[in-house]
Amino acid sequence: MSLEMINIVMRRQLYSYFATPVAYVFIVMFLVLAGVFSFYLGNFFEKGQADLSAFFNFHPWLYLFFMPAIAMGLWSSERQLGTIELLMTLPIGHGNVVLGKFLAAWLFAALALLLTFPIWITVSYLGDPDHGVIVAGYVGSWLMAGGFLAIGSCMSACTKNQIVAFLLTVVVSFIFMVSGVPMVLEAFFWAPQWLLDFIVGLSFLIRFDAIARGVLDVRDVLYFCMQIALWLYLTGLMLKRNQAQ
Repeated sequence: MSLEMINIVMRRQLYSYFATPVAYVFIVMFLVLAGVFSFYLGNFFEKGQADLSAFFNFHPWLYLFFMPAIAMGLWSSERQLGTIELLMTLPIGHGNVVLGKFLAAWLFAALALLLTFPIWITVSYLGDPDHGVIVAGYVGSWLMAGGFLAIGSCMSACTKNQIVAFLLTVVVSFIFMVSGVPMVLEAFFWAPQWLLDFIVGLSFLIRFDAIARGVLDVRDVLYFCMQIALWLYLTGLMLKRNQAQ
């Protein structure tokens, strides 16, 4: 791994995001929906509690569509434009390219998330929230976004079509989101307890919910990090497979 090469790829990808108005439209839409879901659909004012629980509760569902939109063009657009052959033949290294592109998408997601700080300020003005819980929620949200983006990176490497990459990412991400939901577990009534525990442990919702409550468990952090590492590894395998064809 070369930090210099990763940085070059990351800056190139970040520039491609902001080279068109799409990035700005995405950020505005994300901020508007985050505010609407938090203060209106989340019944913030009716609850009378100075916290961001309603804000974070909607993040998995926002990310289910926004993160695939960020990631769908990571590789699909390169393949569609025919620039992936040039990119992969440069003396950069597959691992550096995969990581650089992913970090660019993750930083873009971080920017959108950081721009929600007025919501935090509003809650602080209206009451006395537990800022430690809020910080944990932001950390968990960013880690979860990384998980979605890593899945999106792999799905984008599987196809030239960005729409197909988007839909594949939504489907796979949705499976990981709801794997621990009681309705899903009921379908596995025949399964032994160890298998049920394994399925529950795969759930993005359950892992994120624990962090958003302020419980920054190392196991939950490692889970998202391992998800990111696994899907980026699979991305590299897909790119090598495509190159060999």
